[in-house]
Amino acid sequence: MTISHPEHVTARLHSAAHRPGDATGADPVLRRLAAPPAGLDLLAEAHRTLDRARSLADDPLERYAAAHLAALRTVAAVLAVRGRPEKSERRRRAIRSAWEVLPEVAPELAEWAPYFAAGARRRAAAEAGITGAASARDADDLIRNSALFLRLVERLLGLRAVPPAPRLPLDGEGGDAAGGRSAGGGSGPDAGTREAG
Repeated sequence: MTISHPEHVTARLHSAAHRPGDATGADPVLRRLAAPPAGLDLLAEAHRTLDRARSLADDPLERYAAAHLAALRTVAAVLAVRGRPEKSERRRRAIRSAWEVLPEVAPELAEWAPYFAAGARRRAAAEAGITGAASARDADDLIRNSALFLRLVERLLGLRAVPPAPRLPLDGEGGDAAGGRSAGGGSGPDAGTREAG
């Protein structure tokens, strides 16, 4: 399933992003500084997960699951930045998915909620390794739509995930002059963004 007409949402966000100030009237730099760190962390995780989905060329099930996880981390960032505590005791106790809450906190993204909510069951099947849960085309479509959703959310929130700084060697650590990495340990442009562990 592909979102076939996201143009009006994209156009609305594009026009808001190119107005002086932003849609809320807040200075984008000040708003970025005031953003919850969890929101920025989740956006960075979404980028990493999407990169992983793109790199898994041989396995459509893993690619599909990773692309859906990237979208889930993106919506979690929206909830971290815009989420409000439920006032009703009954609603606080109810377990709701992020896709059910998204239209309430970000109505401008509401049309994406049913699309990604519909992919949750397929993602579970893909993670379980069920053959036929997702085809290569399904994975390609979801990667493309998750990337678009991530860009729209970054523009809407006025945030952009910053990749982590390269890890510096500690005193006494071995290694070469390029940051303590041994030969073959990776020194490309993305070497500094790998997670420790």
